[in-house]
Amino acid sequence: MASSVTGGGGAGASGADVGGLLEKAKELDQLKKDQDEVAGEINKIHKKILASPEMVDKSVDTILLKLRTLYTHAKELSESEISASNALIGMLDGLLQSGASTAQRKKIEVGEQKKKRIKSDTETPRFSAASMRNQLDQAANLKGEQVAARVKSDDEKDEWFVVKVIHFDKETKEYEVLDEEPGDDEETTQRKYKLPMSCIIPFPKKGDPSSALDFGQGRQVLAVYPGTTALYRATVASHRKFDDDEEDGSLPQRAVPFYRVVALPEGHR
Repeated sequence: MASSVTGGGGAGASGADVGGLLEKAKELDQLKKDQDEVAGEINKIHKKILASPEMVDKSVDTILLKLRTLYTHAKELSESEISASNALIGMLDGLLQSGASTAQRKKIEVGEQKKKRIKSDTETPRFSAASMRNQLDQAANLKGEQVAARVKSDDEKDEWFVVKVIHFDKETKEYEVLDEEPGDDEETTQRKYKLPMSCIIPFPKKGDPSSALDFGQGRQVLAVYPGTTALYRATVASHRKFDDDEEDGSLPQRAVPFYRVVALPEGHR
């Protein structure tokens, strides 16, 4: 008696199609990496040209020829990427039309989700690096500005007072600042400090009230004590008025301009 079987060839073909799909996906990933490398080489040449225009005059033919070669390669990679993408779409359409099993489709979906997670993980450092560059640029722009600085006193207590930024080192991420107010000792001169970014808080712009934070009533802040360069912990009583330390059983209120008030740092004691 003859036996009858169905579906054997279809299942094998579907498995092979899934394997081919994954291989084509690897090819697409490699094409993207190659494109990134070529783009990086092009950017390097652009930066050299911008930094040293005289270099172009000396070896213009060599530079232009290299750029043309790189752009040609980039175009070829881009075309290959389009071809690989179209092939992937065609393979996916074939799997869907051939009735691939739910389990196989789930494997594909899991693979795609994993790729997205990997892509997200690789993009996060880029975002962080861009954010850090932006912070470093902002820090460098504070040169010549007065800022609030946290400095340890001789008895190892944290003190906040107004200093002037002399320089910011992007490599060490340190500020060099100047305490413009000399000490009580007549022999004491203006002192310089090197401080990390975490010890510096910029003040709002004096001519731009919109740059100030909107501190609500009851909010604790650091404010410059009138007539000094010292900052003290205060509580907002009303717009530009602050409760100070208790004197004679009461809390005096002092008016402080918006450009001499900053948020209370986390962990301030």
